[in-house]
Amino acid sequence: MSETPPGIRPLDGLRILDFTRVLAGPLATALLADLGAEVIKVEPPQGDDYRAIGPMKNGQSALFSVMNRNKKSLVLDLKRPESVALVRDLAAQVDVVIENFRPGVAGKLGIGHAALCGINPRLVYVSVSGFGQTGPYASRPAYDVIVQAMSGLMEATGEPDGAPTLVGEAVSDVVAGLFASWATLAAVHQTQRTGQGQHVDVAMFDTTLSFLATSVSRYLFTGRPARRVGNRHPLSAPFGVYKAQDGHFALAVLNRKLFAALAQAMGRPELGLDERLATDEQRSAREPELRAVIEAWAGPHKVADVVARIDAAGVPVAPIWDIGQALNSPQALARGLLQPVDDERLPGLRLPTQPVRFGGAAPGRATRAPALGEHSQQVLTSLLGCGMERLAELQALGVFGQPANDAPPVSSLPTPSTPSSFTTKESA
Repeated sequence: MSETPPGIRPLDGLRILDFTRVLAGPLATALLADLGAEVIKVEPPQGDDYRAIGPMKNGQSALFSVMNRNKKSLVLDLKRPESVALVRDLAAQVDVVIENFRPGVAGKLGIGHAALCGINPRLVYVSVSGFGQTGPYASRPAYDVIVQAMSGLMEATGEPDGAPTLVGEAVSDVVAGLFASWATLAAVHQTQRTGQGQHVDVAMFDTTLSFLATSVSRYLFTGRPARRVGNRHPLSAPFGVYKAQDGHFALAVLNRKLFAALAQAMGRPELGLDERLATDEQRSAREPELRAVIEAWAGPHKVADVVARIDAAGVPVAPIWDIGQALNSPQALARGLLQPVDDERLPGLRLPTQPVRFGGAAPGRATRAPALGEHSQQVLTSLLGCGMERLAELQALGVFGQPANDAPPVSSLPTPSTPSSFTTKESA
């Protein structure tokens, strides 16, 4: 087998026109850009909403910077017909279009699936929305909290006698972004074999339900929804979060061998031999008793000592870290989960890149998020052949919005980029 040429990434040559904003869609395209895809982010003159959402540092949004790494910014006012015409021209030059407008909006703008795939039959057109392109809720707006509420996730999260609890991360947005990136690549792969593009419909509601693997499995076999159990596993024990002298630790025991090892580490070997605690189901039924035993033993000891003792016995155990401890842990540093990025606006910036390691490819890249409209001129020149005169005409027509202080001036022409290697642009 020949070695992969140095510097080659899995998605080099894939070109994406990205109309997404906020979180789910931008995360999907960021993951693809990490692996080499050329992502052209089309923004309205005022920019993606995330540009103005804090926390801010030196005038830059943390959320925008992370979700839009490795991308180019093209500003177009899609309310103007000239902008729509440019989008249609660009659709002939790309492999993928991704949008997360509310269903029907892209079509009304003239950049929907039917319009663009009619121009480029090989185009993979990905739509990300709250509830999908069909169904009685398709037109409803959705944010992460709405989908967490309606998917069963929130109802299953929290203390048994407490209120349904929001998960401490925008999990429905993130899961939708992950599924959208996966679905994009699956569709591109099929297009390579068939020569025919397609419309990919990704819904936050659908993907969150798929994410709830244990809850769905349990319901299908028992007919019972997941219940709130607080800091313990709903089916296994001891499996959850327990208290020590100076904090809490996480413990995961899933079979009798591990339970016996835990019992030995606590100086209670008789528990591991107790036939009333032989199975996972039996231990789960007696979880409160087991919790009392574990916390009585751990209570006089510091978390670090408890973790060291249990870990030495070969039982999965961990301290409870905050995000700073996790990102700066020896493991995260060794795995390179944050990469230094050259950005004069944010000295010392580190950004995440997609976390999967490919043995036959260059590492994921990490470059800064673009300034608003930073690549407008470059994209239109390199892909559509717009010269200085044409760019000036477009600017006068308001294609880039009303003249703004941070709008890039029409200046020297950039070097044209190389054509996409993923598909043959027969309609170009």
